[in-house]
Amino acid sequence: MQALNMRALKLAVIVMGVLIIAGTVTLAVLVVEHLAGYAGAPPLSVQLDEPPATRIAASASTGEQLTLLLQGGGPDRVVVIDLRSGRVRDRVALGR
Repeated sequence: MQALNMRALKLAVIVMGVLIIAGTVTLAVLVVEHLAGYAGAPPLSVQLDEPPATRIAASASTGEQLTLLLQGGGPDRVVVIDLRSGRVRDRVALGR
């Protein structure tokens, strides 16, 4: 009876060890794939065509778009940029 328990314990330890190794390898592969996706992305260059006194007061990114709050050079405004194409998607002037 005790030999059967030891055999079952050895089997359980081996199975759990294999699962730990498989999980670690899977996690490492997913991290490398995720990082490789960002490494190949070209740098983004956007021309906003704003007046000379304009400054970026705040920014926020959702992954697919970048939203900028611009101040100076006229009324405050919000500009939304599509990060995939690098083009200005929307412009909203804020009243005072």
